[in-house]
Amino acid sequence: MAPAPAREPWLPDLCRLGRLATMLGVAELVVVVVALAPNAVMPWTPVRFASASGFALWLALTVSVLLCVARHRLSRLPRALGGALAVLLAALVAACGAVLVHTIDRSLATGLVPAAVSWQRFTAGSAAIAGLIVAVVLRYLYAVDGWQAQVRASARAEADALQARIRPHFLFNSMNTIAGLLRRDPAVAERAVLDLSDLFRAALGAGSGESSLREEVELAERYLAIEQLRLGERLRVQWRREEPLPWDLPLPRLVLQPLVENAVLHGISRLPEGGTVEIALAGSGDELHVAVRNPAPAPRERDAGDGGHGHAQASVAHRLAYAFGPRARMAARWDGGYYLAEFRVPLR
Repeated sequence: MAPAPAREPWLPDLCRLGRLATMLGVAELVVVVVALAPNAVMPWTPVRFASASGFALWLALTVSVLLCVARHRLSRLPRALGGALAVLLAALVAACGAVLVHTIDRSLATGLVPAAVSWQRFTAGSAAIAGLIVAVVLRYLYAVDGWQAQVRASARAEADALQARIRPHFLFNSMNTIAGLLRRDPAVAERAVLDLSDLFRAALGAGSGESSLREEVELAERYLAIEQLRLGERLRVQWRREEPLPWDLPLPRLVLQPLVENAVLHGISRLPEGGTVEIALAGSGDELHVAVRNPAPAPRERDAGDGGHGHAQASVAHRLAYAFGPRARMAARWDGGYYLAEFRVPLR
């Protein structure tokens, strides 16, 4: 029997630089808030503020490293118990550090800790503040991890649903076209079978791994080659590639082919005279611009009976936003007999 796959640790990962920066930022924010609070006992000086910041940042860094090391062990425990132990560990580290700082301050007579504050109060206060900070940060990061997991699951569901974009009628039409070519032109029929195989292989893997700009363009070319066999001279294709292009740029799978399919299915195939699908690729500045333009019927004529016409565009926009964040932008519009779908993503 195969071993069960290891569960992903539920405790937030503080080993990442972004998470560590969050811990350090919150620790410094607490020092700033305390310094701004009215205090008639001992005014805050630059030296005292710097020493308090150093102490808080040291505690945050130490606690983060310890929780990073203990993440897998704590994640084996129930969430309530593991979370309580994580907070207790942070409080214990803060208490030990506070005792050390208080002792050094009294021994050297630096006066950074007010004379009225005993070591018990200083230790208990530092431990309580550290415990609260860690509890709040861990809870926040835990919620963020849960949200990101939901986004990933939604993106995978969108990708799985996108597999249905390669409709049964497309498969049937393609197979009929290939069957008609077998006797007349076996070489073209063989190439069409290979193109169809690559297309369906990409659809089946739409929810796993990444693709690249080069792979997406090749997949769109294969799809168009199959459709040209069916539509003949009604389908014309014009590629505009403004080199240099980031051919190795990672992209989610199936972000170009669905837009090209829309252009053929909802545009070219509905026009008796056919038309030209224009596909433009440009790497301008720090972003990639991809545009698909095609002649199309008026929106009212096109939308009648389309059922799910915008599904592919919504799915592509959703997955691009997940992969690239808010800098990914997608737009689509109909203007003067032509339909344009385009997206821009940063060159990460």
